[in-house]
Amino acid sequence: MKNEKRDFDQEAALWDQNPGRVKVAADIARKIIDEVALTADMDVLDFGCGTGLLTFALQPFVRSITGVDSSRGMLDAFRRKIADNGLKNVHAQYFDLDQDDVLTGSYHLIVSSMTLHHVQDIRPLLKQFHALLHPSGLLCVADLDPDGGLFHSDSKGVFHFGFDRETLQTQLIDAGFTDIKTTQAAQIEKPADDGSIRLFTVFLMTGRKS
Repeated sequence: MKNEKRDFDQEAALWDQNPGRVKVAADIARKIIDEVALTADMDVLDFGCGTGLLTFALQPFVRSITGVDSSRGMLDAFRRKIADNGLKNVHAQYFDLDQDDVLTGSYHLIVSSMTLHHVQDIRPLLKQFHALLHPSGLLCVADLDPDGGLFHSDSKGVFHFGFDRETLQTQLIDAGFTDIKTTQAAQIEKPADDGSIRLFTVFLMTGRKS
């Protein structure tokens, strides 16, 4: 499946000015905090961190958090926040699956929010996540329930119109995860072309490395 890459670099400067986007990130962060016992000795990876809306919400509760993204523009905004706030436990790393980059490090928790629908084949990535985690480490994935292709007004760079929860759960099991749990994390209201309001839901799926 060919799909032209979305230019997130051009969107980075205004990314945080979308109040709906900020709210969804905050809702997902709260759900992760509710579902995961975050501790001061945890090292965390935020895959597809963007400008760090989720990263900086989790940062106060953990030892370190590393944000990775394939958009240099997003990472520039991310790094500015690190500098502006004088944070020593937040790190940024460029990573591009399309260039066959491989994730490195060891983590107690990996989080990814609204990113996997931009990844064509998530199965190898889930196996990378599993390999990076310490024993009993956790993966938290937040993404859209099936949206019929209606969520994105421009489907450039979108490979999945949401995820079927049971299918994704099977893929996590195949990657080696156990103790999988799923809950609703957020909902998003967006206007349709006819003026009506469409409601989209975002789930949080967690899995443990056995």
